[in-house]
Amino acid sequence: MERETLKAKTKLILVTGGARSGKSAFAEEYAQAAAPEGKVAYIATAQIWDEEMKFRVKRHRARRPANWQTFEAPTEQEVLSALKEAGDSCEVILFDCLTLYLSNFLCSCTESELHEEDRLYKQAEEMGARLWETVSQMKHARAVVMVTNEVGTGIVPENHLARLYRDLSGLLNQQLASKAEAVYLTVCGQAVNLKKLNCTAEKAAEQDLGLPGYL
Repeated sequence: MERETLKAKTKLILVTGGARSGKSAFAEEYAQAAAPEGKVAYIATAQIWDEEMKFRVKRHRARRPANWQTFEAPTEQEVLSALKEAGDSCEVILFDCLTLYLSNFLCSCTESELHEEDRLYKQAEEMGARLWETVSQMKHARAVVMVTNEVGTGIVPENHLARLYRDLSGLLNQQLASKAEAVYLTVCGQAVNLKKLNCTAEKAAEQDLGLPGYL
């Protein structure tokens, strides 16, 4: 009797970096390389509110192959629906980006809701959990390449909303990075796999201090 071949688990690939670091370009090249002859879905979370965003979206569209399937999905319901549909039919899914997805959520909150920080932290964590659950249940896709922004390396923002955005972005990034197969940091168009360089605090202490576990 032939042994049934099991589908490999869909892998999450997280790509992060600062503004104009080359993260989206790297993610697009990764998706193309991961499915050179296959079907790629592009999930776009951006909303066009002004000419500046219109210009950025235009540049992104011009870079993408014409045969990629695009889903415009700014809200959570639309994102989860797009992930489920694409996950059942496409080999690779490019999700661009996580931090715009978060900002769409924050911009939908009322002024009073933005000051309910305990509730917002819980909601952001639940959003991340639902994203991961949807990825982990995919039937066909081999990878989800998720772009995000590293927003925590600058000075402390001067207003409450910007600080909230920074903090929740960092938490979502950490949450999904812990589930990812690889985490790429892009700087000046160069990408480094942080998972390969990652060191736990326990291992670092053993190495740095010459503790028994390392000797």
